[in-house]
Amino acid sequence: MNDKELVAQHAARLVENGMTVGLGTGSTADLFIAELARRQADEGLEIRCVSSSIVSMLKAQELGLPLLAIEHLSRLDLYVDGADEVTPDNTLLKGQGADLVREKLLARASEQFIVLVDQSKMVDHIGAKFPIPIEVMPFAWQLVQQSLKQLGGQGSLRQNSKGNGLAVTSYGSLVLDMHFDVKLDIAELNSLLNALPGVVEHGIFHKLASTVLLANKGAVQEIQSSNSNPSDR
Repeated sequence: MNDKELVAQHAARLVENGMTVGLGTGSTADLFIAELARRQADEGLEIRCVSSSIVSMLKAQELGLPLLAIEHLSRLDLYVDGADEVTPDNTLLKGQGADLVREKLLARASEQFIVLVDQSKMVDHIGAKFPIPIEVMPFAWQLVQQSLKQLGGQGSLRQNSKGNGLAVTSYGSLVLDMHFDVKLDIAELNSLLNALPGVVEHGIFHKLASTVLLANKGAVQEIQSSNSNPSDR
């Protein structure tokens, strides 16, 4: 069993009967979804699921997991997803995909947000390996880009996978991939981006993760956050 399988199974064991569970997106999240489906078939696990993307919705449907539309969601017990970067205080960077709005909605709504990663995702500061994705209204991107430059940011619009046009999110937004000075306080940047007109969402998940499950060389380490109470998020 590899580290991704190990951490996905560890997370699936935390799911209990009657829970409403948010499903993340990506290769590790897919393994978590598959393990939930196995528990449902083999153990009679009774849960409801909410997807963070079309991809995770299709995966859950394929495996027979009961799905609840996000529009009908009133509470969420557990949200399980991956991350692109994780700092020592459990701040996350997400958004190499195109579902930031749904992901942050589920992260904030959940009683527990559990993050599945391996050692390669651990960094000393946000932006160490990836630019910070900032989802913007299409008509506002140049104004937002100028505001971000005033904050010391440098970057441009994300290209699509074929490189022949712009990347467009699930909600028809564009994405600015931005680099900022390492010395910039990430909590302050998070607040500034939250308040910036024209920004739909961004990839900094600050004080949202309850627990990071870190898989490394066949073992899983649970890294608890000091901000694990959802009322603090």
